[in-house]
Amino acid sequence: MTENLAPIKHTTGFYIKRTIGLILLLTLAAVFLFSALTKIGLGVRENYSLYWTFQGVDQFTWTFIDMGINSQLWAGVIARVMVALEFMIGIFLLAHIFLKSVTYPITIAILSIFTIYLFILMGIHGNTGDCGCFGEQVIMTPLQGIIKNVIMIAVVVALMYLYPVKPYKHQEWIALVIAMGAIVTPFIMDPINASTTPTAINEAIDLTPLYEKEKVPQVELRKGKHIVAFMSLTCPHCRKAAKKFGIIHQTNPDIPIYMVLAGNPKNVTPFFQETKSEKVPYILFRDPENFLKMAGPAVPAIYFIDNGVKEKEANLFQLDPQYMKEWAAHKH
Repeated sequence: MTENLAPIKHTTGFYIKRTIGLILLLTLAAVFLFSALTKIGLGVRENYSLYWTFQGVDQFTWTFIDMGINSQLWAGVIARVMVALEFMIGIFLLAHIFLKSVTYPITIAILSIFTIYLFILMGIHGNTGDCGCFGEQVIMTPLQGIIKNVIMIAVVVALMYLYPVKPYKHQEWIALVIAMGAIVTPFIMDPINASTTPTAINEAIDLTPLYEKEKVPQVELRKGKHIVAFMSLTCPHCRKAAKKFGIIHQTNPDIPIYMVLAGNPKNVTPFFQETKSEKVPYILFRDPENFLKMAGPAVPAIYFIDNGVKEKEANLFQLDPQYMKEWAAHKH
């Protein structure tokens, strides 16, 4: 009996299904790659030109500190690994690497983990602020992030039926190269700053002006150990710092943090809506001259103060909860 070697003829429906599947796959890959790139600092200007920001993963790192990881170092490692997974999934999709057996299930698992986190975030803070899904480029509420993830999961499920591409030769070696490249990329493009130690300054600071107004701090900041942050209500970097303080205070309420805020009272509500730091002890100090004397020329000015002496000064990227706790407990 002669074997029929005639090529298989596919129907129009087959090609339509494959075309739809390819479009969905490319869109899904683009979302993962864009998400990863924005988390490590990719920015898009109004004229659609691209730029890079430094410390791009920092905001995403605080997602894991918010989940209870006290070490900024380990939170930074986990954040970069998650970004690496997004890179890997995006490239695996483009390269058609073990789609049905590996890439599709991993994609659903990662999206499910992020969705669970967003539900937890909504339960704690409500549907406010930015979910961080696309770095600082696309602002989305937690609910919008959940809807996005559910849609992406539905797309993956559809792809399992519309686009179940068979494995091809040497995929395991290609997958290995892609995985290794994806893992190292976030660590190379945005290296972890292993030093979370604030700068030692040992200068006296006079906080008396805070106690000469009608409203005064409910805690005596001139005695004992306190981490005092001088911030402007409209300063973008101050808002980032305040958001971090809000997370730290929630997970470590024993750390003695105090915020001295400057600005118009009408900006107080938007400030706290964005930073979710309203539970951190603070005072609105409306004396620009004395604020400048205490804070110095730039904000946020974050000082580790011990009995009226500024022992250390921290920048935005040195707010490590573990270090702060140890300093407050006299271990430094």
